[in-house]
This record gives sequence, C-alpha cells and structure tokens, in this order.
Amino acid sequence: MSATDATASTAHLQELAHRHLWMHFTPMGAYSAERRVPIIVRGDGCYVWDAEGKRYLDGLSALYCVNIGHGRHDVAMAGADQARDLAFFPAWSFAHEPAVRLAERIASLAPGDLNRIFFTGGGGEAVESAIKLARQYHKLTGSPSRTKIIAREGAYHGTTLGALTATGLNSMRTPFEPFAAGGCHVPNTLLYRRPEDFDPADLAEAVARKIAFEGPETVAAVIVEPVQNSGGSIPPPDGYFERLREICDDTGVLLISDEVICSWGRLGTWFGAQRYDYQPDIITTAKGITSAYAPMGAMIASDRLFEPFAEAPNVFLHGFTFAGHPVASAVAMANIDVMEREGLLEHVRANEGAFADMLRSLSDIPVVGDVRGDGYFYSIEVVKDQATAERFTADEIARDVRGALAADLYAGGLMCRVDLRTGDPVIALAPPLIAGPEQFDEMHAILRPALSALADRVA
Repeated sequence: MSATDATASTAHLQELAHRHLWMHFTPMGAYSAERRVPIIVRGDGCYVWDAEGKRYLDGLSALYCVNIGHGRHDVAMAGADQARDLAFFPAWSFAHEPAVRLAERIASLAPGDLNRIFFTGGGGEAVESAIKLARQYHKLTGSPSRTKIIAREGAYHGTTLGALTATGLNSMRTPFEPFAAGGCHVPNTLLYRRPEDFDPADLAEAVARKIAFEGPETVAAVIVEPVQNSGGSIPPPDGYFERLREICDDTGVLLISDEVICSWGRLGTWFGAQRYDYQPDIITTAKGITSAYAPMGAMIASDRLFEPFAEAPNVFLHGFTFAGHPVASAVAMANIDVMEREGLLEHVRANEGAFADMLRSLSDIPVVGDVRGDGYFYSIEVVKDQATAERFTADEIARDVRGALAADLYAGGLMCRVDLRTGDPVIALAPPLIAGPEQFDEMHAILRPALSALADRVA
C-alpha cells in the first residue's frame, strides 16, 4: 500500500470510528474532522504504534492489562490451537479441560484456602459476583440481614449497578442512581495532605467504627484494593490489612480483596494480598490473568464460603455465558506460563526500586506534589505548588492539566493516564512487567519536559 493509500485508509477508519464506534469513558463530542480518533494498529513488547506510524511507550499496559507485553504470538496461538479443538462450551452443568486446568492452577497460586474459582468475563463481573456471593452466603448460613458492603471513598470497583454500589466515586454514581441499598464508605489510605499528627492506624479503625455504626448483623463484606487505583496508586500504611483482617474476623464480615489490577505480578507477587501478607475470603481478578490477550476475569473464593453450596439443593444463582471460555482459559494458561518461565514477578521486584527512584527524581519540579505506589503501579499527583500542596483551579485543570499536560505526554510518545476522577489530578503509570531501566529512562525523558512546561504555565 502506498503512503497516499495508507493515509486515505487511516482517514476512512477515523471517520468510521467517529460515526459508529461508541468508545468507553470517552467524551465523544471531543472528536471532529480536526481532532480525529487515534487508531492503534500494532504492539510489540512495551510499545504500540498508531495507524500513522507513530510509536508510543505503553506506560499503562494498555489499561493495567498487558502484563507480559504486546505481540506474544505464542500466547495468541494458544487460543487459536484451543479453538480448533473446542471453540466454546459454557461452564454450566458441564466442564471442559481448559477451565478445569486453569482453575486448579489459579488455586495453586492463590493464598491460603482460596481454592474455588468462579470465572467471569472481566473485572466488573468479578466484583458483581463477589457481592452476590457474600449476600447469598450469609443468607444460607443464617444471617439474612447481612447485605451491606463497606468500601473506601474514591475507590473504583466497576460499572455494573452492583459494583457501583461499592464504588466510592460520586461522579460515576450520580448518573445511575438509585442503586440497591447497602453501599457504605470509609476513608481511603491516602496520607498525602493529612496533618502531621495523623495516626495512620485510624484508617483501619474507621472500618471498625463503620461496622459498629451500621450494625455488624447488617454488614456482608468489606471490599478493598491492595493498592487503590482511583485517586492515584494509594498503598496501605503498615499494619492496615492485618488490622482489617482482625476486624472482619471479630464481626463476622467477609473481606474481599479487589485485585482486578493488583494481581498477576503488578506488585511483584501473584496476588496483592501476598504482597501485604493478608488472607482475604474472596479475591476478584481480571486484566493480567490473560494479559488481555483474551477477555477473562474470576472470583476466587475460600473453601469456607463454598461449603454451603456443596449441600444440595443450594445453588449460587449467578453466571455468565462466556465465563471460563475455553479459548480464554487456554490463553490464561499460556500467559501464566510466560510469567513463570521468564521470571516476571522476580523482574518486577528487582526493578521496582529503579522505577520508583526515576519517578521521585521528578520531585524537583514544583508541580510534582506526591509520588506513590508499589511494584509497577505508581502515580504522580500534580499540584499548583509543591510547598503548600495547593490545588489547581477548575479552569487550570481543564486548560493546563486535562488539556496541555495530557497533550504533551501524548505528543511525546507516552501512553499513560491523566486521571481526574477524584478531583486531584494524577499521572498514572503501570508499564508492562517486562519493562526495565531503558523504558524508565524513556518515561523520564517525556515526563520531565511535560511537567516542567506545566510548572511554567501555572507559575
């Protein structure tokens, strides 16, 4: 294809995208004949290319997903090979080998007695499944009034109506209210801007107070991410999860670890609960389970939670057509093979310090307020003035952060996320687990001038 034909083809694709493709979480009115929809056509390792030939460093693993990197034909072929034998059969009253083998393998990697794998199509479905399981489990074990779910402020747990009950972002909740009753929220673990005399231990005690206020007999579960994504890669303070486990045990409340992002090596361990040494009753997972080479999620439940459902005629009245899809299961197995064979968890642990050091080296720029995270999951919170942590005005966010800063990062060739969901802008970074010092240097070379330009604009 000639360059002229390629340009025409790209323009046609952009026109079709503008006319027909309703993109997710996207202000569709922002696109026009002058501002066309970007078309990504190829990926290899830590990089992707658009239809015009521009290369980008994928600093977000697409969407916290492509943990093993792009372009792994061996993983893609595992799905194709499976499709030749059995392209699809539902995991409803029948089983097939790919799902059985994958369930056993996940159980072997998950902490403690989390041995029961309920597959889903993605992360939101996994959270929805966990909420429903918690409620039905309590009904079957004699506590039918336990229906409430306690989550953290600012947390994102998915877009289904059940998951939105737990999601702590008003901007995402308001358009779809009312929800099923039962969503309760406590402060998250962000320490930035807290008073100097603030005791981080109080963040876990806030959960205990909320359970007491609502009445333990009404609370089904607490749901938390190991590192909270929304708000900017918010890690837990020391002792937080140990105390949370104690609180849940003392009150009979289930602990759900939402690891849609934090599992499959993102924090240098198979599961985030292992990074912080706590034992959940349920883990929800997705994204990196297949490195997004096929859509898949899972709810991983303890043997204790499964026990009531092992007794006839009890049934977990829930399911999805494509959950445990044979092709996706085969892809997930191949993905885990790559992670084990190439030592990607060890690679993250060996290089996470260099990643963090690179990001913290940007702290000499006046708009870099806080750098936080763990593993390959970090965020930079940008502020108007570092010394005072002064926030940007709404106009400055729209013009200088959402507008100019995001454009500078994109123009520089860095795929990342300028996240404004909690009001305080953060640059979210979560590169593929194969990334190393070379990619960190590239990120630095793009981040530094973009952040410096922001500092000059708001000075």
